[in-house]
Amino acid sequence: MDLNTVLDVRDARRREPWRPGDAWLGGGTYLFSEPQPHVRRLVDLSRMGWPPLSWQPDGSLDIAATCTITELSRFARTLPTTAAPLFEQCCRAFLASFKIWNMATVGGNLCNGLPAGPMISLTSALDGSVLLQGQDGATRRLPVAEFVRGAGVKDLRDGELLRSVRLPARALDSRTAFRQASLYGLGRSGALVIGASDPQDGSLAVTVTAATTRPFRFWFALPPGAAELREAIDSAVRPEEWFDDIHGLPDWRRHMGLRLAEEVRRELAGEDVAAAARPAHGAHAPHAVRPDRPAPRAHSAHAVHAAPEGPR
Repeated sequence: MDLNTVLDVRDARRREPWRPGDAWLGGGTYLFSEPQPHVRRLVDLSRMGWPPLSWQPDGSLDIAATCTITELSRFARTLPTTAAPLFEQCCRAFLASFKIWNMATVGGNLCNGLPAGPMISLTSALDGSVLLQGQDGATRRLPVAEFVRGAGVKDLRDGELLRSVRLPARALDSRTAFRQASLYGLGRSGALVIGASDPQDGSLAVTVTAATTRPFRFWFALPPGAAELREAIDSAVRPEEWFDDIHGLPDWRRHMGLRLAEEVRRELAGEDVAAAARPAHGAHAPHAVRPDRPAPRAHSAHAVHAAPEGPR
């Protein structure tokens, strides 16, 4: 997409005053995907020289905003932590070609704030926090689950920059379970649920994304039962917070969110996962397809796809 309103591209290292119409340029995969009529100047971060990934003295991991998906995927293949497989699972949850992987950044995915953003799923599930830097150099830190406040809505002040996201060492040692659902075989995530079990105290965190307008992270001091988990999700997520677009109706997203959360709970508890996927006797699950179409079918326990919804 040609951004014909852009008049200038500046190097972010020059630290020039922020002005109306400015936009940070990371990989540019979103900026150049559709018209941006409000943008007049791009401030390019590509020469900042931030290390893509760096270990901190306390064992936590910092991921630079400019770290690409390719860099994250390669790093995760040699990551010496229990949660390492989750990185690749979330990287693979992108609806993107290898060309996008080579340009798209972790920070860009977070700052877009889209419900289906898999880097939002990864970092919120692992109790990540973002480091934000203002124009005056002042910094503040927020949990990822609080940074993304709605579909495309972030807690970013004018001219503020997402510098990095930090994953604590304890979360990296967690046992994880991953579930993803889509209406299409290679479609955008309609629901993505991640469980993380802490080996130190036995606590469990279940994070629901893609199905909801923002990430919801549920933490339990002890692994919950099925009813407790379902009640926690239904109590926290308001009806209007189940996302609604062409990739899934709210009722279907809620159904899949609850179903996948229960599968995650059972897997990490060592229970029969297959039983979680079977509907109760006489129960009818809501579908995102029209009544004259066949009901969705699950193809696997880890990536669930349903029949296409059709245009709306």
